[in-house]
Amino acid sequence: MRKASRLFEIIQILRLARKPVTAAEIAAQLEVTVRSIYRDIAALQAMRVPIDGERGIGYILRPGFTLPPLMLSIEETEAIVLSLALLERTGDTGLKQAAKQVNRKIAAALPAPLAGLFSDNALHAWGTAAPSPEAVDLAMLRKAIRDEQKLLLDYRDEYGRVTERTIRPIALIYYSQTSNIVAWCELRQAIRNFRADRVEACEPVQDFFRGEGDGLRKLWVDGWQASQASAGNAAPGQTTQV
Repeated sequence: MRKASRLFEIIQILRLARKPVTAAEIAAQLEVTVRSIYRDIAALQAMRVPIDGERGIGYILRPGFTLPPLMLSIEETEAIVLSLALLERTGDTGLKQAAKQVNRKIAAALPAPLAGLFSDNALHAWGTAAPSPEAVDLAMLRKAIRDEQKLLLDYRDEYGRVTERTIRPIALIYYSQTSNIVAWCELRQAIRNFRADRVEACEPVQDFFRGEGDGLRKLWVDGWQASQASAGNAAPGQTTQV
């Protein structure tokens, strides 16, 4: 186990303990030597983590010291940071801004020496970034999915034909080239996938499909799973385009 991970785990062990915990008990849980735990405790105390105690008696964490509410390990935190970096490759400006805010909150919630692990730009997601669609706000789409609100689209198909569609949006898929809106199309009376970069206009309709979203998503998943079984490894957003 890496030292940074052990420091997180030691704080977690002490935070949950009901009585002083000895270095030997901590070492047994983390499968390291007692000498390593002594060094780690000293390092945490040097970081001003409020640990009281001494060798042979045990250690406690004074009340009031907190890490992020989920008490993530260093690897779990790194996984979140890298996932947030991947959002830079989408065309969703709202999510990209939210990712930056989450990164700042993670760094602010950690003790200063550990926060440095995430402020040195050590984790990167590289590759082509999808352009933001011009005629549709992806944040509005995500809200419509959450609220189960219908949308009115002017949609241009692959042949350049434009039709007006009322849809019930149920999912949004991000690809490196574009985003796909998965929805029940009231014109076609079926699940359809709409490329966001082909949307000419989009606005909410004061009509809702509340309570139907889960059932429509199940219908969608069942459909692409059946397609996978018969046609190979098609991705969920590649089943039926419009």
